[in-house]
Amino acid sequence: MEEHDLVVRGGTLVDGLGGEPRVADVAIRDGRVAEVGAVPGRGAREIDADGLLVTPGFVDIHTHYDGQASWDERLAPSSLHGVTTVVMGNCGVGFAPCRPSDRELLIRLMEGVEDIPNAVLTEGLSWDWETYPEFLEVIGSRAHDIDFAAMVPHGALRVYAMGERGANREPATPEDVACMATVAREAVAAGAIGFSTSRTLNHRTSDGQPTPTLTAAEDELVGIAMGVGRAGHGVLQVVSDFRDPAQELGMLFRMVERSGRPLSISLVQHDRRPSAYRAILSAIEGANDRGLPVRAQVCGRPVGLVLGLEATMHPFSTHPSYRALAGLPLAERVARLRTPEVRAALLAESVTSENRFTQQVLGGFERMFLLQDPPDYEQTPDMSVAAIAERRHVSPGEVALDQLLEGGGHGLLYVPFLNYSEGSLEPSLEMMRHPHTVLGLGDGGAHVGMICDGSFPTHMLTHWTRDRTRGERLTLPWVIKAQCADTARAVGLTDRGVVAPGFKGDVNVIDYDGLRLHAPEIAFDLPAGGRRLMQRADGYVATIVSGEVVYEYGRPTGALPGRLIRSVTTQEIQA
Repeated sequence: MEEHDLVVRGGTLVDGLGGEPRVADVAIRDGRVAEVGAVPGRGAREIDADGLLVTPGFVDIHTHYDGQASWDERLAPSSLHGVTTVVMGNCGVGFAPCRPSDRELLIRLMEGVEDIPNAVLTEGLSWDWETYPEFLEVIGSRAHDIDFAAMVPHGALRVYAMGERGANREPATPEDVACMATVAREAVAAGAIGFSTSRTLNHRTSDGQPTPTLTAAEDELVGIAMGVGRAGHGVLQVVSDFRDPAQELGMLFRMVERSGRPLSISLVQHDRRPSAYRAILSAIEGANDRGLPVRAQVCGRPVGLVLGLEATMHPFSTHPSYRALAGLPLAERVARLRTPEVRAALLAESVTSENRFTQQVLGGFERMFLLQDPPDYEQTPDMSVAAIAERRHVSPGEVALDQLLEGGGHGLLYVPFLNYSEGSLEPSLEMMRHPHTVLGLGDGGAHVGMICDGSFPTHMLTHWTRDRTRGERLTLPWVIKAQCADTARAVGLTDRGVVAPGFKGDVNVIDYDGLRLHAPEIAFDLPAGGRRLMQRADGYVATIVSGEVVYEYGRPTGALPGRLIRSVTTQEIQA
């Protein structure tokens, strides 16, 4: 009779604690790791991991699967990249709590902030909820491939408490703040893992309005944070423009001080102030010295836009000659774009958008790169579209258009607009190595037509531990710990992220030498036939959740052991 449900035999184990790799068996029973080492007992199923890498399942704490979790059993692309636990509801956007009269407003907010089409959300969302506890019941009733936790979003919370006044960013009254604090406390008590908010002008509704939370005052933010604190657990998450860094950070630190809850702050390098991240890290270090549990969420590659004929944007998407063809099926568009007349007209035109960011992105050929397979996310300036055009003695537009037409119109371009001011990932390395940062910002489930960063975990392994040539690499034990144990503990999940007896049986078996990230591709598999960028990888031999193999060689097995993680099961986070 088998002693275990599953035994992974003879793999090279990197257990998530930061120690050196070692050869070991891993036995899982009743969803938990039962033994690690030389396991004599047999398993009902056994995986021969000789020559393979064995790690904990990855924990991604910054995703936006709030809608997808309600209509889809698979939280891809994250689950295709060894991720076994995700946290959604970041950046203050989501769909609960929500009164029926406010549904369209929240759809417009998510459509604008996270680039999820209105038709997708309108068809996909069941709206079988109004309160946040009801939302958790709905998404928790569906089986999923991986585990997920949810944060209560400030945008939905503000509109729920204040109606149109909240949407229009009017100041909250003391009664409004008390209402939001109570609802936040009830949400966390029911299972929300925390509270998130957005204070950036980059987040706008589909009709161009800033997010309802942009100008929320300190009394509102501190009041909500204290409501979370009264629940006795839960974390805080903020994204900000830091227009006045000292004032902003002081307010955020007071949220932590008054509530007693840990905070993570999204941090990237901006072209306008390429060294500003250092001052923020210094301030976070000072806060920790005072006993405040504050971390910056950072990432190991640029935040970049993927441009293509089927994506949200490409260099010619605002050109009159292209707009006349935009409604045609892809094959017809490609055929027309290949004709000398249309090509000449297109290349003679320029970006017509009045949006400054759009102008910079679509016309910035010196910061635009070809996105090949496998993709290179740390290309040098001499590899830009502008540099290639100069060597070929053609216009940058010709190089860009030829790339878009590759593969029958499936070619892609890449514009790194954050974390790449210096044309390298050295600032990312500096941020990742800071003692008070944690990996995040992958945004799985969001920006579905523009950004495809849910593959961060695979990129961390391939680029940073194996393939990087432009600078120092990171060790495999460091990266595994950083995206397993460290991310789990940052949100209070102390039962996972480590392969050791008693921990949750979430494990990856990886062909490390064969691990390969593919270029993103467009899939039309969302509700209403909506499109999204997907990205796959070779090398994941098995991804295991609670002792069940959910993916083998990148293909789903049909097992759906993933469940909603309610915050009441988490433990306290140490400062």
